[in-house]
Amino acid sequence: MNAVPIQVSNLKKYYQVHDKEPGMLGSLKSFVNRKYRDVKAVDDISFEIDAGEIVGFLGPNGAGKTTTLKMLSGLLYPTAGIARVLGYTPNERKPEYLRQMTLVMGQKQQLNWDLPAIETFLVNQAIYEIPQTTYEQTLAELTELLELGPLLKKQVRKLSLGERMKCELAAALLHRPQVLFLDEPTIGLDVTMQTKIRQFVAEYNRRHCATVILTSHYMADVTALCKRVIVIDHGKLMYDGSLADLSARIAPHKLVRVELASALNGHKLSEYGEVLKHKGQRVEFLVPRGKTSETASRILAELPVADVTIEDPPIEDVITRVFEQAASARAERGEQDDDGDDE
Repeated sequence: MNAVPIQVSNLKKYYQVHDKEPGMLGSLKSFVNRKYRDVKAVDDISFEIDAGEIVGFLGPNGAGKTTTLKMLSGLLYPTAGIARVLGYTPNERKPEYLRQMTLVMGQKQQLNWDLPAIETFLVNQAIYEIPQTTYEQTLAELTELLELGPLLKKQVRKLSLGERMKCELAAALLHRPQVLFLDEPTIGLDVTMQTKIRQFVAEYNRRHCATVILTSHYMADVTALCKRVIVIDHGKLMYDGSLADLSARIAPHKLVRVELASALNGHKLSEYGEVLKHKGQRVEFLVPRGKTSETASRILAELPVADVTIEDPPIEDVITRVFEQAASARAERGEQDDDGDDE
């Protein structure tokens, strides 16, 4: 195995999309003179991921996240560039590679709808040629971690969404893959089930030192699991680094929340920072990072404070600002947005 399990260099995936005008006339024109436009789903991205890392892969709808994961898992051929995973070229789809990776898509399923989940597990055992002893050990481990006991012999169609997702994860991990591509694994789940799935991914990573790329629109997934994030937008790499550094670079403010013990006596709240909210005796300020300590001292000295907290702005706001800055830059360059269907 390579020292670096995932290596991506100048990876590109371009599509030609048919543009058709609406209505019968549009259909006739398309029949005579079909028009196409190029969509750059993934546009020259490069990164490396070390063994055992859990990396958040973030971007808005149409950013190229799912396209990238499909190229890394061997489902799509890249237009250009190089992708190497565990020393293999994914699109060659060698059995030795497929036995060491898995792709879990929250909106797709591999379980047979009309059979119990255990039946799909047995099929996967045969596909991956898992020895019986290893299969039983792995199934016991996954059953313990995901609390699958009551679910294994229950018809899949009768499982809740959260129960099905747990069984999907188990089915995808029976062969103990070393690389996990997780595409929205908690989509549609309630808060409790999201937490259980996160805990499972973290524990699987700890036990097997698995390398994980995680896409999710739930920032709680990312903050709970990922120290590092890769942000892409319109196929281009926007950021690769730690969440903390991204927050410091994009949002140069701290969020100060103050609970007042009594009414104010003529103080102007705007003197302490940008007032985001002021309802009753609760106030939220945005304060420049470099002035946080000084401002907090002034607030404690000059206002009737019952409680005060200082924290970074929500990561959702930071990511949104990244995309807003990218959109503004594209607008300045006169570039049009491509409305691709793929993530």
